[in-house]
Amino acid sequence: MSKMKTRPFGMANYLTDDGEAAAYLRQVLEDGDPELLAAALGDIAKARGMSQLARDTGLSRESSVQEPVW
Repeated sequence: MSKMKTRPFGMANYLTDDGEAAAYLRQVLEDGDPELLAAALGDIAKARGMSQLARDTGLSRESSVQEPVW
């Protein structure tokens, strides 16, 4: 029997369009967990690409990856 190769799960790989990202974010917001929200925003940023996200928001790439201030 051969061994199956696996890789770590990455949510960003499954957020292929804005509708899926929005649905994911809505679900996370319903949960109300700030840590989960921060992780979800990171997943969405990875899915869109940090450079594209920085262009879309008008922020520099470096400022778009800083820790949020709560």
